[in-house]
Amino acid sequence: MLDNGFSALVFIVDTLLSLYALVVLLRVLLQLVHANFYNPLSQFVWQATRVPVRWIGTFIPRRANLDVPALVLALTICYFDIEVVLALTASMHGLPVDGAQLRPAVALAWAIFKVVELVCNLYTFTILIQALLSWLAPQQHSPATALMQTLNEPLLRPVRTYLPPLAGIDLSPLVVIIGLQVIIILLPLPGALH
Repeated sequence: MLDNGFSALVFIVDTLLSLYALVVLLRVLLQLVHANFYNPLSQFVWQATRVPVRWIGTFIPRRANLDVPALVLALTICYFDIEVVLALTASMHGLPVDGAQLRPAVALAWAIFKVVELVCNLYTFTILIQALLSWLAPQQHSPATALMQTLNEPLLRPVRTYLPPLAGIDLSPLVVIIGLQVIIILLPLPGALH
């Protein structure tokens, strides 16, 4: 019963930290693709990340179109997430918590891999939703669909140049999603952190 409680706690902590890191990464990506700043979803992302990114921005400057402070925040959240999950897992198995900590360089490498995994998962999810919406409600326009199209088009467009629609069906989302999943599989993250 205690193991189930620890497992639930690990799941909750990992999920909450990963979701916030995802919002921070979405901020970075939306700026890279020049998404509509006045879109309600863009505004949500901006407001949810404004305070910590501004604070980090006092020490680390932006680089052209890349929001470096937001990227540092996402890496920091992932680093903290990895350390907390390992500590909770060690406690669950009765091991000393200090023995579960990784060397900072290893934890930082895992944090970078986790950021890559989160970005791949974000793109997989948004491309899948966009593809489904194009089949179920092709004429419907909403702030979410506009934002997904702006976000996903830089990944889908290059594939479309080599793989044009077959019989009117655009296969570029399928190709990109398969590629993203291959990247996730190749990431050297331990199973507990996938």
